[in-house]
Amino acid sequence: MGPGFSYRHLYYFWVVAKEGGMARAAERLGMAVQTVSTQVRELERSLGYALLKPAGRGLVLTDAGLAAMRQAEQIFQLGEQLPAVVHDAVGTPTVRLVVGIADELPKLAVRSLMQPVMQEPHLRLLCLVDEFADLLGDLALHRLDVVLADRAAPPNPNLKVYSHLLGASPITWYAPASLYAAARRGFPQSLAKVPVLLPTTHAAVRARLDQWFEREGIQPHVTGEFEDSALLKTFGSAGMGVFPMASLVHDELTTRYGVKRLGDCAGVEEQFFAIGASRKLLHPLVQKLFPAGS
Repeated sequence: MGPGFSYRHLYYFWVVAKEGGMARAAERLGMAVQTVSTQVRELERSLGYALLKPAGRGLVLTDAGLAAMRQAEQIFQLGEQLPAVVHDAVGTPTVRLVVGIADELPKLAVRSLMQPVMQEPHLRLLCLVDEFADLLGDLALHRLDVVLADRAAPPNPNLKVYSHLLGASPITWYAPASLYAAARRGFPQSLAKVPVLLPTTHAAVRARLDQWFEREGIQPHVTGEFEDSALLKTFGSAGMGVFPMASLVHDELTTRYGVKRLGDCAGVEEQFFAIGASRKLLHPLVQKLFPAGS
């Protein structure tokens, strides 16, 4: 690395990459566009590689830029943690855990999956809900400590992540009180007559549900599809339709949402995975989530 390398230059590059352009970065920094551009060029000159290239009206990272961005993310995230680290050094220490939760994952199940770490006396938990692909990107950039999802991470040489199966739960059908009698009569064939709510196809369990319908010879009367599992059970409990949910959350579902169990979805289960980034210093609380021996 050349003697001209500066962390100030790296910071300006980091902001440009996050904002997707010089103008937006300059606005965020309160500086002139030309000044920001000059600083980034100084960084490229000191490293010997172009870090950004034009794409439409904005900028995207080159291969060298991607490598620099990964390092910058770690450097400046550590910097953002400095006030908390200093505070902890003279006060009560906290253990910060940043968890990404895939939007299709049943939120009532998350509490159960997180149980192994909930007894940490000084835990500071940050939960972020987003789409699966976006969470994997944030995990690879070390913005997250772990991702909880309904599937393993797909093979990708550019994403250094690994998946651990936390467990699985059978799928059960539930109905609001207003639909229970009609749905219970002749179940599961009744699902062709009563309104049915389903997760969208971006949920891993949806393909298994579709296969189950085919095996049972049922053409479901689908009246709603939801990407977010919380919305699915909210609309279902309000009377819009019967819906499938992991039996892991049966007690909370029937108590808090007032729905009734219709019956099993034989042979269909939802899987739960914890996905971590491949790095040497794994967060100690993430290790507690993994089953023994994994």
